[in-house]
Amino acid sequence: MSSVGSRLVPGTFVRHPGRPDWGTGQVQSVIGNRVTANFDNVGKRLVNADIVDLEVIEPDAADA
Repeated sequence: MSSVGSRLVPGTFVRHPGRPDWGTGQVQSVIGNRVTANFDNVGKRLVNADIVDLEVIEPDAADA
């Protein structure tokens, strides 16, 4: 079992390492390996956490 649930919870700010143009995302839900995040530049995206390791960022860094 992955550790997705332990570090990604609703409200967590993230970045997609392969899509920096998406901007900062905020996790909306986590169901198993499926993470839904709302990104600044592209809206809601469903990410498979088994394939993509979303980078957790601090809330202060989300403003940068």
